[in-house]
Amino acid sequence: MKHRIVVLGAGYAGAYAAGNLGRRLSPTDAEITVVNAEPDFVQRVRLHQFVAGQEIDAPKLADIFAGTGVRLRVGRVTAVDPARRVVAVTGADGGELAYDTLVYTLGSRVADHGVPGVAEHAFDVTGRASALRLREHLDELEHRAGRGEDRNVLVVGDGLTGIETATEVAESRPGLSVTLVARGELGARLSAGARGHLRSACDRLGITVVEHTVVEAVEPTRVRCADGTVLASDATVWTAGFAVDPIAAAGGLEVTDNGRIVVDGSMRSVSHPDVYAAGDAAYAIGDNGLPVPMSCASAGYTGMRATEAILGRLTGRKIGHTSLTYLGNHISLGRRDGILQMVDGKGIAKPTYLGGRNAARIKAGILRMSLWTTSHPTFGIPKRQHRVAAPALTSAEQAAAA
Repeated sequence: MKHRIVVLGAGYAGAYAAGNLGRRLSPTDAEITVVNAEPDFVQRVRLHQFVAGQEIDAPKLADIFAGTGVRLRVGRVTAVDPARRVVAVTGADGGELAYDTLVYTLGSRVADHGVPGVAEHAFDVTGRASALRLREHLDELEHRAGRGEDRNVLVVGDGLTGIETATEVAESRPGLSVTLVARGELGARLSAGARGHLRSACDRLGITVVEHTVVEAVEPTRVRCADGTVLASDATVWTAGFAVDPIAAAGGLEVTDNGRIVVDGSMRSVSHPDVYAAGDAAYAIGDNGLPVPMSCASAGYTGMRATEAILGRLTGRKIGHTSLTYLGNHISLGRRDGILQMVDGKGIAKPTYLGGRNAARIKAGILRMSLWTTSHPTFGIPKRQHRVAAPALTSAEQAAAA
């Protein structure tokens, strides 16, 4: 019987893992299936450009996996049952899907932090569907602004997503007024020089920055703040953090308080050894002894580490080493400006940074490379495929692990 590998999610971590496993494992005794909510690969780290009105490539997953033997099932994962080793999927290819090895890479979604009105009235850029909804709304606002009406876009959250969204919208849609709401000081985690560069960019783009402000409610045409301030908004974009789906926790996997799967150094679940996790959904400790942050770069590193661990376990080959390092932040400030902020071993910003057009070019290059490597997961990999040597876990082994 073939060893059944099921990959949940085809983002940066999942697409890479599935494609590499498909090319490197022999189809004689390995079967790989990817479950994804849509048939395209979504460049999540460029969705702020998409909402600004730019076109973003979305390669077909069927094309990405062509020649690897990987099977694609388009549907939404609704449950994981580690005891029975099955996942529940809705959609055209719905039903239960059994596995011997599970790769959990479902990523993250917007976190509302319990703030009233976020789910009902706010927009977000964590998925293509929500980004498209925001883009169409901004198109309408821009049309109305062209008739002389004042229209306000309010971005709540000054993390990387908030900064990139606010600057991109302000640059691409100059007819709209953009306000960025920061819980503390704008760019607090950046070096002093980078903070100054960021503030200058906001001034240049006409972005109003509201600092040290906590939003306590989102309403249809405004937000209410904890200090009593009320800010008018024709489009509130919520970028105040990310959360993971509760599917893993509901299935009985060991998770952190915020639902991320706790994994060991090989990205293997500490509670269920036939489950691996990578990307935002995994709680992994990096080489510096600190939790790996949610990011595109982290998805790449953790996806590679999980892939090598699965290959080693199933084929008996030596497990390749992938570093889990966090080098810094690459922030776009529109199409012609940016910030590259490197960090030290503790994740603290180094004093120096690179800003301006060169930083923007480097960021654009990184994004192109990320898309290419994800779209060509088997480039440079020898065509030789390895036979599976290790059997699937028995029921007794699963019970002992649980």
